[in-house]
Amino acid sequence: MSKIALFGTSADPPTEGHQSILTQLGQRFDRVLVWAADNPFKSHGASLEHRQAMLEVLINSIYPPQTNILLKPELSSRRTIETVHRARKSWLNDDFTLVIGSDLVSQIPRWYKINDLLGEVNLLVVPRPGYDIEDPDLAKLRELGGKVAIANWQGLPVSSTDFRQAGDPNPIPGAVADYIARQNLYQSSSGQQS
Repeated sequence: MSKIALFGTSADPPTEGHQSILTQLGQRFDRVLVWAADNPFKSHGASLEHRQAMLEVLINSIYPPQTNILLKPELSSRRTIETVHRARKSWLNDDFTLVIGSDLVSQIPRWYKINDLLGEVNLLVVPRPGYDIEDPDLAKLRELGGKVAIANWQGLPVSSTDFRQAGDPNPIPGAVADYIARQNLYQSSSGQQS
């Protein structure tokens, strides 16, 4: 039985933080399945197709290359339980761990068919700077049947939102920044990145 990490992310755009998490997951799991997601609790600055393409660029720029990190756009769904069911069709008997940032912990109990989801996956929470993991939130997940672990590493203090709002290119890997420039993404009406 393989250990598979499921990592869906808005990737709007993907940052060095996403790349760092993927590198860590690639060292700890047999496979890491990655896709861009349309989170129903967020608005997005780039189309799903562009976000998938940027994730592919990000994965391909990881050095040294990690061949166990796989972009799987066909897993993308607004409902995580549907993603898990799609993955289960190809990896029937494998052990799935859904990877989430600490910013999502309080949202999870409101997710569609959460009891079913928590019965099918383990949860790995990656701490993010500025988003404390609250004990009551973890207790709620465990009450719902969740098997929750906290990653022993922390995400980088960067965010896609900061890039979109301030236009600071520092958290964006060079290959992704090149893609953004070629596609003229995240442009405000004045022509500046927003």
